[in-house]
Amino acid sequence: MASHQSSHTQQQQEKVWAALDSFRIEIPSWAFANTGTRFGKFMQNAAATTIEEKFADAAQVHALTGVTPSLALHVLWDLPNGEGDVSLIQKLEQRYRIRSGSINPNLFQDQEYKYGSIANPSAEIRGKALTHLLASVEIGRQLGTRDISLWIPDGSNYPGTQSISRRIGWMEEMLSSTHSALGPDQRLLIEYKPFEPAFYHTDVADWGMALELARKAGPKAKVLVDTGHHLQGTNIEQIVTWLLHLDALGGFHFNDRKYADDDLTLGSIDPYQIFRIFYEILSADPKKTGEVAFMIDQSHNLKGKLEAMIQTVCTAQELYARAALIDSEKLASLQDSCQLVEAEECFRDAFWMDVRPIVRQWREQRGLPAQPLKALLESGYIEQITSARAARNAGKQSTYA
Repeated sequence: MASHQSSHTQQQQEKVWAALDSFRIEIPSWAFANTGTRFGKFMQNAAATTIEEKFADAAQVHALTGVTPSLALHVLWDLPNGEGDVSLIQKLEQRYRIRSGSINPNLFQDQEYKYGSIANPSAEIRGKALTHLLASVEIGRQLGTRDISLWIPDGSNYPGTQSISRRIGWMEEMLSSTHSALGPDQRLLIEYKPFEPAFYHTDVADWGMALELARKAGPKAKVLVDTGHHLQGTNIEQIVTWLLHLDALGGFHFNDRKYADDDLTLGSIDPYQIFRIFYEILSADPKKTGEVAFMIDQSHNLKGKLEAMIQTVCTAQELYARAALIDSEKLASLQDSCQLVEAEECFRDAFWMDVRPIVRQWREQRGLPAQPLKALLESGYIEQITSARAARNAGKQSTYA
């Protein structure tokens, strides 16, 4: 009996370690800065105030977790001079041993975008948006990054005020032009969101719209799933499964929410949902999941920036490890014989498993701190950056970005 338990424990460890060895997740530059909610933000003395400080913080997270080698960049906030800032980013990559990740264009902040960007009735404004998208593609090409991660905030607030059908055509035209500019190793990831900032209609409101726009744009366009960009009760793992089936899933923006696009830390509200999503990925054909990008998209308005990021990464690792423990063969047999309770318990057993001891062992074997969050708090890094950045943060204004 003891020998059987020992063998089972060894098998669990091997499954978890194999899963963790393959797990990588990208972290966003804006999560380290003083970003906030749609109403404003609370300033933090330790928040990053420059792109170099964002790289430094990202390097700290990677040093403690070992699974965050890339930093997503926001063109307007991180490369305000466009291509002119590429050389600076390249120097920071070398200095901090963090590579640039997905390139995120900004189509929502300029005043000209009041009535839309690539779906704006004005051909001149659509042209400005396209110029920005093409510049973002070129920035990505020069940095050697794969993904252009595009959220289109366009829409309208009142019936009859915009032509939904004509706006579809304008978007198709702009995205096709953007796709044509992609390099051989680049992809265009199209994100969707049901509402906000628009409230009557959003031009890319769900995964079906994003999928059709991606198909129309070209073969290098895929769908990006943000876990906070869904209406209440949406079965996100079903969407994920369909996109995998169609070979159309490009990646994720992971976060958590209670009501809408709350950008709370992953797993803080519904860890079971993330577990279910991870299972669908782990149980799918590896040929269709190998290029799926895992990215975090969160805004830490109350929690400390680095603390929240390390907490998020560790939670993601633990949920991924749990999903890897599901006995897929047993589950398939129970599903096929319609043994409902037994199948659900087989599924839930893995979710309730405390994988933290196994994850800590994995970290120690790879020269990482067993408890990254504790290691951060004991390192003195938070005190160091708080002292260095407090004066600069004190002079910041309380706007969103």
